[in-house]
Amino acid sequence: MEALRQDVASRLSSVDGRLDAMSSTVGLQLARTTDTVVGQLSSIREDNARQLEQMRATVDEKLERTLNDRLATSFRQISDQLESVHRGLGSMQALASDVGDLRRVLSNVKTRGILGEVQLGAILSEVMAPDQYACDVACKPGSRDRVEFAVKVPVEGGDPVLLPIDAKFPGDLYARLADAQGAGDAEAAAKARKELEARIRQEARDISSKYLAVPATTGFGIMFLPFEGLYAEVVSTPGLVERLQREHSVVVAGPSTMAALLNSLQLSFQTFALQRQTNEVMAVLQAVRAELPRYQDALRQAKRRIDLAGDAVDKIITTRTNAMERTLRSVTLTDGAPAAPADALGAGDGDGGEGL
Repeated sequence: MEALRQDVASRLSSVDGRLDAMSSTVGLQLARTTDTVVGQLSSIREDNARQLEQMRATVDEKLERTLNDRLATSFRQISDQLESVHRGLGSMQALASDVGDLRRVLSNVKTRGILGEVQLGAILSEVMAPDQYACDVACKPGSRDRVEFAVKVPVEGGDPVLLPIDAKFPGDLYARLADAQGAGDAEAAAKARKELEARIRQEARDISSKYLAVPATTGFGIMFLPFEGLYAEVVSTPGLVERLQREHSVVVAGPSTMAALLNSLQLSFQTFALQRQTNEVMAVLQAVRAELPRYQDALRQAKRRIDLAGDAVDKIITTRTNAMERTLRSVTLTDGAPAAPADALGAGDGDGGEGL
């Protein structure tokens, strides 16, 4: 038993020694493995840090470049837009200045009158011939009132009558009406419309009293309104146009209707000229018809004279031919005799001489 116990103790001691050796070896290997792992982890950490730094630098660079490009593009667009806005403001200022100048021009009564007169003159010169209208004309005999333009309307068998055309432009009242309508002020617009209607009626009354004098003029005159907006406002006023025609014999016309009216007058002028030329042709034909019998008598007399002359020529030809034949026969009968004298040819031609 003792020997067994010693053997077991010896074996246990040997196992303990081996375990200690193995423990020492495992510890060394673990230490080495730990050092290796730590070193590798450190290397991996450094690599990751370096790569992350590179990625951050790349991302920062790209972000900075993209941001700079976008900022530059945005600033350029903003600059262009600001420049466009600046130009627009300049154009608006110029437009406001022009509108102000136009308002100052239109606020002057004399300037408004000149503006309408110039526009009316341009339309007349474009549609009518220079001899078909006159400028600054006194339509009424003995009157000092002179209308701006008058169209010469031809009439049958007499001098042309005058169609007075006067340009009117109540620009101040029309501008007041337009401002009230733009502001949505119905009361002010109604008041301005009534004032404009009263002014138009007064102008029509002046045209009728100053420039209409039948038969020197036509039975109606024309009031020319130089702007389509003003003309449309007058025409849209209920009953105003009919009242002007009925009470004052005045027709209202705008730029487009004025041109159409003048074109219709031009057609009537051409029709009248054609009718006058037709009358002249008919007069010539009637004169030819009256002259035709005398012409026929003259032709008959000429024919008789021609016939008489032909008879005389035939008689002369016959007489001379007979005389020549007799002379030739005498020459043949007396062959070798001297020729007959020249006056022998006319020996038997007493009748022929008388015929000549």
